Amino acid sequence: MKTIKKVVLAYSGGLDTSCAVKWIHDTYGAEVICFSAFIGEVKDKKELVQRARSAGASEVYIENLKTDFVDEFITPALWARAKYEGHYFLATALGRPLIARRLAQIALREGADTVAHGCSAKGNDQVRIEVGVRSLAPQLRILAPLREWSFSSRAEEIEYAKKHNILIEATKERPYSIDKNLWGLSVEAGILEDPWVEPPVDTYFITRPPELAPKKPIYVTIDFKKGIPVALNGRPMSFTAVIEQLTDLGGKYGIGRLDLIENRLVGIKSREIYEAPQAEILHTAHEALESLVLDRELLHYKRLLSEKYSELVYYGLWFSRLRKALDEFFASYQNRVTGTVRLKLEAGRVNVVGRKSPFTLYSEGLATYSARDTFDKSSAEGFMKIWGLPYEGKAKSK
Repeated sequence: MKTIKKVVLAYSGGLDTSCAVKWIHDTYGAEVICFSAFIGEVKDKKELVQRARSAGASEVYIENLKTDFVDEFITPALWARAKYEGHYFLATALGRPLIARRLAQIALREGADTVAHGCSAKGNDQVRIEVGVRSLAPQLRILAPLREWSFSSRAEEIEYAKKHNILIEATKERPYSIDKNLWGLSVEAGILEDPWVEPPVDTYFITRPPELAPKKPIYVTIDFKKGIPVALNGRPMSFTAVIEQLTDLGGKYGIGRLDLIENRLVGIKSREIYEAPQAEILHTAHEALESLVLDRELLHYKRLLSEKYSELVYYGLWFSRLRKALDEFFASYQNRVTGTVRLKLEAGRVNVVGRKSPFTLYSEGLATYSARDTFDKSSAEGFMKIWGLPYEGKAKSK
């Protein structure tokens, strides 16, 4: 067994990492320091500290990284239209490289020889954390208790926690694995592992069932300046504040629920439940504004790059040169993404009902079928002949 003296553990306060504190100390005789990144999911810091201490942590870092998360991770993901397999807004995947970066920094500052995480052996997050740490501080050892310990189920972990008086929230009746941050929430495990079973009501945490949403739709406006949301309903506010308000508002209307069979990096399929009203609303608004101010070729090519970008993030390759290069591409035209989008929120849906921008490429004179039409119809016949010329030649050659 390798010698480990001091470990900095990425601590969520959930079942896995709470058990990991005690397990690492007992298995390796190492001091364990817990680090929790506050990127939207920590409501009670005092309770989190108590949980870590009850498991045997010598010290607990809880750091507010919300601004870093929004500026350095959510913003470029929004600009990239990052949605893995066309649906998942990558909330957890975006948070992990930030956690990995700060985990490595704290470990180096504390003189620790090892970092640890509570990711499972068949999950994606182990890749995101470990590749992130290796990209920044390859001299650090990495410990993954869930790949080593003998627990075969979350039920056994719950019994272990109870035996050692570790404070936990999970129960055998509700054994979900939950991850929440500013950009969304993910839920897995328990009854959800049967893909035929409809998610129970207690699976959802921030969104109402659409059938219980307000009957009357509501209209909201979002102002963007150079690709960044700067006002909600005409009230100036930070991007972070916009996200938080849209989470509450979209949640009331049951917007942003996803039930997906997802292809994990390790090669297996998993069933994931996601809630991301804030991400769905903001992606919808940002895409609508881009459709107004960007030309066709740029918009169409962006779709190809967006898919690759989403894969890089999902696969834990945030610190790759390709991801950084793609960021430069997506950022290069955001100065044009300035304007206002009006949206209609109703039960389980968000629809764009208006958009305007000083950089609009839309011309009513060219688009209209009314008497105000300025389109030169006489040019259409020549265009048709030239456009169809290769296919006309193909027909004649048969």
